[in-house]
Amino acid sequence: MAFNVGSIDRVLRIMVGLVLIALAATGTVGWWGWLGVVPLLTGLVRFCPAYSLLGMSTCPMRKPR
Repeated sequence: MAFNVGSIDRVLRIMVGLVLIALAATGTVGWWGWLGVVPLLTGLVRFCPAYSLLGMSTCPMRKPR
């Protein structure tokens, strides 16, 4: 499985995921806050299935040796 989530994208996904989960856990938002698990997991594993389906990647290209 190739990485397709870059550094900035990864940090943003993890932050948004944690905030949504915290808001859901405290009852500030409804059940939909638990959807924060999705961006959190995609940020942690650096792979987004939706990016693969759309042929996208936010990872920088590696230079061949």
